[in-house]
Amino acid sequence: MTSTELAAKEVAIESLMVMASGSPADFRSLFHPDATNRMAVDEPLACRGRGPEAYYATAEWLRGAYADLGWTVEDAVVEGDLVVLHATMSGRHTGPFVTYDENGRAAQAFPPTGKSFAVTQTHWFRLADGKVIEHWANRDDLGQAMQLGWIPPTPVFLIRMLLALRKARRS
Repeated sequence: MTSTELAAKEVAIESLMVMASGSPADFRSLFHPDATNRMAVDEPLACRGRGPEAYYATAEWLRGAYADLGWTVEDAVVEGDLVVLHATMSGRHTGPFVTYDENGRAAQAFPPTGKSFAVTQTHWFRLADGKVIEHWANRDDLGQAMQLGWIPPTPVFLIRMLLALRKARRS
Protein backbone atom coordinates (compact mmCIF):
# COMPACT_ATOMS: atom_id res chain seq x y z
CA MET A 1 0.00 0.00 0.00
CA THR A 2 1.39 3.42 -0.96
CA SER A 3 1.63 6.26 1.54
CA THR A 4 -1.27 8.00 -0.22
CA GLU A 5 -3.44 4.88 0.05
CA LEU A 6 -2.47 4.41 3.67
CA ALA A 7 -3.40 8.03 4.44
CA ALA A 8 -6.77 7.59 2.69
CA LYS A 9 -7.44 4.41 4.67
CA GLU A 10 -6.61 6.20 7.94
CA VAL A 11 -8.95 9.12 7.11
CA ALA A 12 -11.82 6.73 6.31
CA ILE A 13 -11.31 4.69 9.48
CA GLU A 14 -11.03 7.78 11.66
CA SER A 15 -14.15 9.30 10.05
CA LEU A 16 -16.09 6.21 11.13
CA MET A 17 -14.61 6.21 14.64
CA VAL A 18 -15.45 9.86 15.38
CA MET A 19 -19.14 9.08 14.97
CA ALA A 20 -19.01 7.51 18.45
CA SER A 21 -17.28 10.29 20.37
CA GLY A 22 -15.71 12.93 18.11
CA SER A 23 -15.99 16.66 18.63
CA PRO A 24 -17.05 19.23 16.01
CA ALA A 25 -13.34 20.02 15.50
CA ASP A 26 -12.66 16.34 14.75
CA PHE A 27 -15.37 16.40 12.09
CA ARG A 28 -13.98 19.58 10.53
CA SER A 29 -10.56 17.91 10.24
CA LEU A 30 -11.95 14.81 8.49
CA PHE A 31 -14.92 15.93 6.38
CA HIS A 32 -14.73 18.17 3.32
CA PRO A 33 -16.88 21.35 3.38
CA ASP A 34 -18.89 19.87 0.47
CA ALA A 35 -19.18 16.36 1.99
CA THR A 36 -22.49 14.61 1.46
CA ASN A 37 -23.88 11.55 3.25
CA ARG A 38 -26.12 9.49 0.99
CA MET A 39 -27.41 7.60 4.04
CA ALA A 40 -28.99 10.67 5.69
CA VAL A 41 -32.34 10.40 3.89
CA ASP A 42 -34.21 9.12 7.00
CA GLU A 43 -32.26 11.24 9.47
CA PRO A 44 -33.16 14.66 10.94
CA LEU A 45 -33.00 17.57 8.50
CA ALA A 46 -29.73 18.86 10.03
CA CYS A 47 -28.05 15.62 8.92
CA ARG A 48 -29.09 16.04 5.28
CA GLY A 49 -26.95 19.06 4.54
CA ARG A 50 -23.34 19.18 3.40
CA GLY A 51 -20.10 19.38 5.27
CA PRO A 52 -18.79 18.46 8.70
CA GLU A 53 -21.77 19.96 10.52
CA ALA A 54 -24.19 17.56 8.82
CA TYR A 55 -22.00 14.58 9.69
CA TYR A 56 -21.72 15.79 13.29
CA ALA A 57 -25.55 16.05 13.39
CA THR A 58 -25.70 12.39 12.31
CA ALA A 59 -23.28 11.46 15.09
CA GLU A 60 -25.40 13.30 17.66
CA TRP A 61 -28.54 11.56 16.36
CA LEU A 62 -26.91 8.13 16.70
CA ARG A 63 -25.40 8.94 20.10
CA GLY A 64 -28.85 9.98 21.34
CA ALA A 65 -30.18 6.50 20.65
CA TYR A 66 -27.20 4.26 21.37
CA ALA A 67 -24.82 4.11 24.32
CA ASP A 68 -21.50 2.28 24.02
CA LEU A 69 -21.58 3.09 20.29
CA GLY A 70 -18.60 1.90 18.30
CA TRP A 71 -17.25 0.34 15.13
CA THR A 72 -14.65 -2.35 14.65
CA VAL A 73 -13.06 -2.27 11.20
CA GLU A 74 -12.51 -5.78 9.85
CA ASP A 75 -11.14 -4.97 6.39
CA ALA A 76 -10.26 -1.94 4.28
CA VAL A 77 -9.76 -1.60 0.53
CA VAL A 78 -8.41 1.49 -1.21
CA GLU A 79 -8.87 2.11 -4.94
CA GLY A 80 -7.97 5.57 -6.15
CA ASP A 81 -10.09 8.10 -4.23
CA LEU A 82 -12.42 5.39 -2.90
CA VAL A 83 -12.02 3.58 0.45
CA VAL A 84 -14.29 0.70 1.44
CA LEU A 85 -14.49 -0.47 5.05
CA HIS A 86 -16.10 -3.70 6.22
CA ALA A 87 -16.99 -3.08 9.86
CA THR A 88 -19.08 -4.19 12.80
CA MET A 89 -21.23 -1.54 14.49
CA SER A 90 -22.22 -2.19 18.09
CA GLY A 91 -24.03 -0.38 20.84
CA ARG A 92 -26.83 -0.49 23.38
CA HIS A 93 -30.25 1.00 22.67
CA THR A 94 -30.74 3.50 25.52
CA GLY A 95 -32.62 6.38 23.87
CA PRO A 96 -35.44 6.64 21.34
CA PHE A 97 -34.38 5.93 17.76
CA VAL A 98 -36.44 8.18 15.51
CA THR A 99 -36.55 8.15 11.71
CA TYR A 100 -37.86 11.06 9.67
CA ASP A 101 -39.83 11.59 6.48
CA GLU A 102 -38.75 13.80 3.56
CA ASN A 103 -40.11 16.90 5.33
CA GLY A 104 -38.20 16.22 8.54
CA ARG A 105 -41.26 15.06 10.47
CA ALA A 106 -40.85 12.06 12.79
CA ALA A 107 -41.95 9.00 10.80
CA GLN A 108 -41.16 6.15 13.22
CA ALA A 109 -39.90 6.01 16.78
CA PHE A 110 -38.43 2.99 18.52
CA PRO A 111 -38.41 3.43 22.30
CA PRO A 112 -35.28 2.27 24.13
CA THR A 113 -35.05 -1.45 24.82
CA GLY A 114 -31.77 -1.51 26.74
CA LYS A 115 -30.62 -4.32 24.46
CA SER A 116 -27.21 -4.54 22.82
CA PHE A 117 -26.51 -5.20 19.16
CA ALA A 118 -23.61 -5.92 16.83
CA VAL A 119 -24.15 -5.87 13.05
CA THR A 120 -21.93 -5.86 10.00
CA GLN A 121 -21.79 -2.90 7.66
CA THR A 122 -19.86 -1.87 4.59
CA HIS A 123 -19.01 1.84 4.36
CA TRP A 124 -17.92 3.51 1.14
CA PHE A 125 -15.97 6.77 1.33
CA ARG A 126 -14.88 8.99 -1.53
CA LEU A 127 -12.06 11.39 -0.62
CA ALA A 128 -11.06 14.77 -2.00
CA ASP A 129 -8.26 16.99 -0.71
CA GLY A 130 -7.48 14.37 1.93
CA LYS A 131 -10.99 14.52 3.43
CA VAL A 132 -14.23 12.57 3.09
CA ILE A 133 -16.44 14.18 0.46
CA GLU A 134 -19.02 11.39 0.03
CA HIS A 135 -20.27 8.44 2.09
CA TRP A 136 -22.75 5.63 1.60
CA ALA A 137 -23.20 2.24 3.26
CA ASN A 138 -24.74 -1.19 3.19
CA ARG A 139 -26.07 -2.10 6.63
CA ASP A 140 -27.77 -5.05 8.28
CA ASP A 141 -30.76 -3.06 9.53
CA LEU A 142 -32.94 -6.20 9.74
CA GLY A 143 -30.37 -7.96 11.94
CA GLN A 144 -30.13 -4.88 14.15
CA ALA A 145 -33.91 -4.61 14.45
CA MET A 146 -34.15 -8.29 15.42
CA GLN A 147 -31.37 -8.00 18.01
CA LEU A 148 -33.03 -4.93 19.56
CA GLY A 149 -36.45 -6.60 19.74
CA TRP A 150 -38.07 -4.23 17.28
CA ILE A 151 -39.22 -7.15 15.13
CA PRO A 152 -41.27 -9.12 15.47
CA PRO A 153 -42.91 -6.50 17.65
CA THR A 154 -44.96 -7.51 20.64
CA PRO A 155 -48.30 -5.75 21.18
CA VAL A 156 -46.78 -3.90 24.15
CA PHE A 157 -43.83 -2.72 22.06
CA LEU A 158 -46.19 -1.48 19.32
CA ILE A 159 -47.98 0.66 21.90
CA ARG A 160 -44.62 1.94 23.18
CA MET A 161 -43.67 2.80 19.57
CA LEU A 162 -46.87 4.81 19.11
CA LEU A 163 -46.26 6.71 22.36
CA ALA A 164 -42.62 7.36 21.39
CA LEU A 165 -43.70 8.61 17.95
CA ARG A 166 -46.25 10.95 19.53
CA LYS A 167 -43.56 12.33 21.85
CA ALA A 168 -41.05 12.72 18.97
CA ARG A 169 -43.59 14.63 16.87
CA ARG A 170 -44.24 17.04 19.76
CA SER A 171 -40.50 17.78 20.06
